[in-house]
Amino acid sequence: MPAVLALPNSGGVGAGAPSGTVPVLFCFSVFARPLSVPHGAGYELLIQKFLSLYGDQIDMHRKFVVQLFAEEWGQYVDLPKGFAVSERCKVRLVPLQIQLTTLGNLTPSSTVFFCCDMQERFRPAIKYFGDIISVGQRLLQGARILGIPVIVTEQYPKGLGSTVQEIDLTGVKLVLPKTKFSMVLPEVEAALAEIPGVRSVVLFGVETHVCIQQTALELVGRGVEVHIVADATSSRSMMDRMFALERLARTGIIVTTSEAVLLQLVADKDHPKFKEIQNLIKASAPESGLLSKV
Repeated sequence: MPAVLALPNSGGVGAGAPSGTVPVLFCFSVFARPLSVPHGAGYELLIQKFLSLYGDQIDMHRKFVVQLFAEEWGQYVDLPKGFAVSERCKVRLVPLQIQLTTLGNLTPSSTVFFCCDMQERFRPAIKYFGDIISVGQRLLQGARILGIPVIVTEQYPKGLGSTVQEIDLTGVKLVLPKTKFSMVLPEVEAALAEIPGVRSVVLFGVETHVCIQQTALELVGRGVEVHIVADATSSRSMMDRMFALERLARTGIIVTTSEAVLLQLVADKDHPKFKEIQNLIKASAPESGLLSKV
């Protein structure tokens, strides 16, 4: 017989369920919704019910565990192997966190570049915009050399213009208009789902304290490791820029430089593409104001 762990039926939530079914309270995050499931339902059916209730909020790229509330212990316990619903019970879906501090390596096969809102109307307003354009173009050249997918967004291009002409978008996977500050749009999530094994996003563009920051935090919340290229991102205010980079670094997001990213991706002077990457970085990248006084 399968292992069964359930709470006694004492009425209340789900009372009056159809014959042959059992009331179950499905909990996820701050939400809790009752449903009835067939007597004897197991793990797979519970997962299907979670997806039917909360599918628009569950990030399927993350690992998760199903737990059941045990009155004996007064808390949730991991669902045992072979679990089957026999009586009224309460279950929850718990996303597992990824420890970023032990990671940090970049490999071309598990990396995507995000280029955020490098648009014409920002040119006169963003500090060191010419420098970050130069560094951004260097990164996109490196992505083409190494075969790394690139996703580009443009914030309200009808009013703010398209990506600047200096940025060569040849071969990018997606160019997407947006009004949301974060780049994490449904179309972007769908594009990421098409790329097997994505673990890291290299993120650059404008503005550091708005779209870059919100994108980074949202990606980390989905279990993706984020590398922000400090010399390829800026804001209208150096104060906003520098405090955003400091805040992001404190959250475990990796704040790095363009040269560090490109050399980490080749990792070895014997890499077949090393010479091409070396040619990109022969001239040092501009400091883009990072060494100036705030």
